[in-house]
Order: sequence, then C-alpha cells, then structure tokens
Amino acid sequence: MSIIFKVNKPLTLKSGTGVTLDRNGVVFTEKSFDGEDNADTTLSIGQAVGTTDSVVFQSVTLTDGDSLNVGNITFSDGKISGDVRFLQDLSITENMFHTGSILVNGTITSGSGLFGSRTQTITHNTGSTIFGNIISQKQFFTGSLDVTGSILLNNYKIDEISNDTNLTDESINTLVTENVAKTFLATIKPDRDYLRKSFVHTGSFVNSATSSFNAITASAPTSLGSTTENDFMFFINGMLVENDALTIEQKSLTNLELRLDTDSLGYTISALDEIIGFGKFNN
Repeated sequence: MSIIFKVNKPLTLKSGTGVTLDRNGVVFTEKSFDGEDNADTTLSIGQAVGTTDSVVFQSVTLTDGDSLNVGNITFSDGKISGDVRFLQDLSITENMFHTGSILVNGTITSGSGLFGSRTQTITHNTGSTIFGNIISQKQFFTGSLDVTGSILLNNYKIDEISNDTNLTDESINTLVTENVAKTFLATIKPDRDYLRKSFVHTGSFVNSATSSFNAITASAPTSLGSTTENDFMFFINGMLVENDALTIEQKSLTNLELRLDTDSLGYTISALDEIIGFGKFNN
C-alpha cells in the first residue's frame, strides 16, 4: 500500500524569461503541485552555468546599488570591473567606464572613445563631417594630413599640389610647390632684370653735335629686342630731344656717344649745356 501526502497549499512553478519548465518531457508555463502528482519536473535555463562554463547574457539591466558577480567580473549600474573578453562585436551606445583590461577580437562601434588621456573621435564613411559649430571656429591639425581626393576651398576645387617645373598641365585646379615657383622665376629673371633697368648719366661735351657718356647700354636677353635709342630719353638743359633727331653708338665699354642731328633740331650744343641721358644703361 502507498501512502500519499497531499499539501493544503500547493507549490506553484511558473516559467519566465530564460527559464523553461517541462513535466515528463512536456513543456508547460505554469503548474501547481500538491504532492499527489509524482511525475518528473525539469527546470532549464538554456545553458550550463558551472564555474568553468562560458555564460552568455542576452541583456543585463541593473539599477543603482545592484551588482552581479560572474567569475572575476562584477557588473553594477554603469560599471563593469574585472577582466572582460569580447569574442564578437562590441556596440557601445552610451558612456562606458572600465577599470580593468578589455580584449576585443571583434569590432568596437562607438561615437567616441576615451583611451587614457587621449580622446578619439570615430566618424562613419557616409554623410558629411562638420568641424566646429560656426564658420569662425578654427580647426587645427598638429600632424600630417593625407587627402586622397580633391579639396574644396571657398567653393574653388583644388585637385593637387604639383612639383612639375615645366608647368605642363596648365591646370586651373592645381597649386605649385616652392620649387616650381623658384624654377619658373629663375627663367624670367633676365627679362625682369632688363626691363627694370633705368639709370641716369650726365654727358660730356665733345663738339657742337656730340656728347659722350661714361656708361654702357644694357644688353637685352634673347627673348627681347636689342637696345636702341628708343630705350633712352635725352635732355638738353631740361628740354627733351626727340628720338628721330639723335643716334647713339657704344664706342667702347666706357664710352657711349650721343650724336645729334643739329639741322633737324635747329640748334647746336656747347660746353656750357647740361645734357642728361635717362634709360637702359647697364648701371
């Protein structure tokens, strides 16, 4: 004969999040036991939770003062302490402060990260990235800047910085280096120096139609025409002499001779006259 003890207040089992119940292999959500039923009932949580097992949490929510210890890791509100190992992607949606070491074999996705005393900002490959809130705020780059595309500066596109000293492309979207500018300016230096020559000399009386200057005319570069009397102005006692009434001749390295057409001028010169030459003398 079997004696069965039946309780007045049955024991009720009810499944919940992460916990499943079955009776003789049949899953149920809630059942009361008063001692009359001798069937085997199993409670399962879906994974092994031994001290050597790897426990996986789908979601952990803690409030102020609560904490959860899993092995060497302590979870509390806003804080995880101990050694943490993530084998898959780690997504951080808010601030995370960790006092131990973190080893991540997957990808960390975060708007910004604070590592030691350095702040790192991570931006995505889509959309636009704006530096500063207003146009007057300056941005500073203390290291190198590697730009693989073009730069838009005040709505003007710049494709490259060129070191082509021949200026072959003649591009309107290219800036040149200091070396290019120096090389180009060196090629035009003879022309520039010649065009800027402008000196004054006083002539000496030779005869009534001739005056001598202790000077030499400047030599024009091959890209420009030869130096002629049209590159000078001569004044007799302050009055300009018309170029069609004179000729010049470089007789020696120290003697430039001015010859006047006195018939065209209608007068001659004397030793008392002041004759000034202004123009492309060499010095």
